[in-house]
Amino acid sequence: MEGFSEYTKSALAILRNPQLTMKWYVVPLFVIVLYIVSKELHEGNYKIVLGGFALWGVDIFNEIWNSMICFSSGFAPVWGTPVGAGNTAWLLMIGYNVEISMMFLVMGMMACHNLPKDPKAKILGINNRIFIACILTTTAVIVECFLNYCGVLTWEWSFWQRSCPWVLWVIGYLPFFSAAFLVHDQPTVKDSAKIVGLILGFDAMLIVICAIIGWI
Repeated sequence: MEGFSEYTKSALAILRNPQLTMKWYVVPLFVIVLYIVSKELHEGNYKIVLGGFALWGVDIFNEIWNSMICFSSGFAPVWGTPVGAGNTAWLLMIGYNVEISMMFLVMGMMACHNLPKDPKAKILGINNRIFIACILTTTAVIVECFLNYCGVLTWEWSFWQRSCPWVLWVIGYLPFFSAAFLVHDQPTVKDSAKIVGLILGFDAMLIVICAIIGWI
């Protein structure tokens, strides 16, 4: 770990070692997420749930390439969650913890709940899907910049900084909400499920490949 940054070294020390970090709050948090998913399914909101899993899956893809950059460069991930400020109960990937994982699943469902029934309706003259995606993306980037300011989310590459938030906007969050809305607006639940299956299947394939070469 000689070439890694100090922040990265601290994260690597606990990476996928829950016996060192696990907290009790993960259990009720997980149950809350299960309750939300179960309630949506019970009410027949299948596309809401699938939209949430679509966003979650695209986020996992981002976390995979973030890990690839970390281990291939031997320096640091684009974003990291180090030991110290903002301690996690379980670090799943170098910049991805169990709290972030559950948050994004719920956020995807929340985002889909904000969609008007008519996908062609306009807000301030803009298609509502585009308008809501831009608003939510902007809000998410502001929150992420605040987390970086607080030191719980570290950015050590020059192109990924608070000084150029548009990079986070385009790469970090707009694809998340776009994927959620695309899945939600499919003609049938089966069509939505197929897209989610492709996203998660691609993630699984990348995880296996990266695990074999030691990039995750």
